[in-house]
Parts: sequence; C-alpha cells; structure tokens
Amino acid sequence: MRSCSWPRFLPNCKSCKTASPCSGGRFDVDRKRQRVELIERESVQPGFWDDQKKAQALSKEKSGLELSIAKFERERSKVDDAIALSELAEEANDEGTREEAAAATIEARAGVQRLELARMLSGPQDHLNAIIEINAGAGGTESQDWAAMLYRMYSRYSDIKGWQLEQGDFQPGEEAGIKSGSMIIRGENAYGWLRAEIGVHRLVRISPFDSNARRHTSFASVFVYPEIDDDIEVVINPADVRIDTFRSSGAGGQKVNKTDSAVRMTHIPTGVVVSMQNERSQHKNRDMAWKVLRSRLYEVELRKQHAERDKVEAGKSDISFGSQIRNYVLAPYRLVKDVRTGIESGSPDKVLDGELDAFTTAFLMGVKRSDRGTQSDDEV
Repeated sequence: MRSCSWPRFLPNCKSCKTASPCSGGRFDVDRKRQRVELIERESVQPGFWDDQKKAQALSKEKSGLELSIAKFERERSKVDDAIALSELAEEANDEGTREEAAAATIEARAGVQRLELARMLSGPQDHLNAIIEINAGAGGTESQDWAAMLYRMYSRYSDIKGWQLEQGDFQPGEEAGIKSGSMIIRGENAYGWLRAEIGVHRLVRISPFDSNARRHTSFASVFVYPEIDDDIEVVINPADVRIDTFRSSGAGGQKVNKTDSAVRMTHIPTGVVVSMQNERSQHKNRDMAWKVLRSRLYEVELRKQHAERDKVEAGKSDISFGSQIRNYVLAPYRLVKDVRTGIESGSPDKVLDGELDAFTTAFLMGVKRSDRGTQSDDEV
C-alpha cells in the first residue's frame, strides 16, 4: 500500500515519489503543526506577555501557520474527493461520474499548484511590501520613455493584484519618460511576487521619436527591495548619514517649487544614496527617504548573507543587450518572452497593461528555459 493515497493523474510528490505531496513532504505541514503546538504551550506560560514585542511576533507567526495549514487541508480535501469520485467511476463504470471525477481532478490539480506556489512564496522576506526602482539605460529619450512604460506596467499590475501603491522619487526625462522612478507597493506577498522582476528589460519597437520610423532597442533596469516592517530593526547612526536638501524639479510657472523641499540622503559607509522629491513638504520627503534608506541598507546586509543577491547586484552596471531577463518586441512582430523561463505572450499590450502573473508564476515555480542556442540581436 502506498504511503500517501494520491491518484496518478496528480503531480508527483518529490518526497514520497508517488502522486501529490503528502502532509510531511515538500509542504512540511507536520513541522508547521508542531510549531503551532510549541507556540501554544509557550503562550500559556507565566510572563509570556511581559515581552510584548516577542509575544506579538509569536502570535502573528502562529496565525500565519494556522492559515497555511487550513489551506493545505482544504486543498487536500479536494484531492480526496477527486480520488473517491475516480474510484467510484471505475467501480460503477458510469460515464457521468467519470465526467464529474474529471472536473474534480482539474480542480485538485489547480489546488496542488496553488499550494506549490504558496510554498515558493514562503521565504523570510516574501511577505513584506516591495520597493521598486526603475532606471533608464543608455539611449536618452528612447530608454527614458521605456522606463516610464515599465513604471506604468507595474502600477497596473499592482491594481490587478489589489495592492496599494505609493509613488516615491520621480526624475522626469528631458523630452519624455523618466530617468528613474520608484514606488512602494503594499500588499500580500508583494515582495515575493515582484522579486521575479529584478533585472534588465529590453524593448524593441518602431520609435515614436524617430522621424524616419526606424526600429530602436531600449533598455531599463528594475530592482526590487523588501520594505522592512517594524519587526525588523535596522540601526543607522545619524552621523553616518549626510543629508542634503535642494529645490525639486517640476512644472514651471505658478507650480514651481520655491523651497528646498527635496531631500538626498547618503549613507557614507556603504555609499547608498536615496533621494526623494515627490512631496512639496520637506518633512514628508525626509520621512520617506529614511524609510527607503532603511530598506536599502537591510537589502545590503542580506546580500552579504546570500551570495545569490550579489549576482543580482552585479547586473546593475550592465543595462545592455545580453543581460536582459525579458524581451518586449513590438516590431516587426509582437511578442513578449522571458529569457529565464521561456514563457511567451503574443499579446504585449496586455503584458504592458499589467498582466504579468504568467511570467512571475513561472519564475517562482522554477521553470527553466529549454536550451535553444544563442539568439541574435534580431531575435527575441
């Protein structure tokens, strides 16, 4: 008899080598239950609430674990139903029951995939909000316009996911687009989803700024940092931070900003620079700059602990062909293709309108591009 009774039509379990994951397999539900029991025992001990911060953190952890366990049990119940219907259909040799079992199987497969994705979003920072920074590559107006298109794409993606967006620093281009822009996106697993977007994005199109209607290639880089919450302490020595104020750029005439409301903070030991000029109030810009600086320094510390982050950071200086993670081709044909996973979309307008889940999900699920050889500059 098999160790877990999952039908052959569901994805194989990597731990028990049969069908879908059993309770102790890759989802580690048994460990989560043990952790909940441990927290419950600790919470009834005298003095548990003496340390409010620790007690609240453990209570939050317990709630998250219980929610995860409930999701697993809910999806497992659907698989059990699919198994029962499949067995009943075979025993009764009934076509109607087979159709019902097939529908239940489809739902069970989707449930297993949802659990797998939830597992991929269980990293220590994945639950945090995200700070996105977009920088135009070399190429002047073309790349600056492309950076603005990416800014809009992530704004729309945030709307689709039901997240909240707060605009950060915004440096407009001379003629069109932006030189750089940042935003803070707040929502469930925002950083976990958006970390799939870190890298260089390449656009190929007929330039709207070229009177000869020639095809141009533009690049822009996207970097995503977790917005640290109050549970994470980042100690910054004020003496290590140089704060400069300056007059923010913007529209002229009556709307011109006549005060030095923009703020630039430089963390001298690391060289991290954060500027903020979105608000007309220097106080608000200063508060936002401190928040972003804390997150940036937290990310710097994480990179010291995780070598993989160093590889991502190394790509900052190379916003050019060959380093991109995704290609957006609008001419001579229309196609968006992720270089890492091989996922494609023939509807670039929908992708640029924020329909990114196919790309982010594939990346998070570890989908790898099949080896198709080296592509030329004329190819995606």
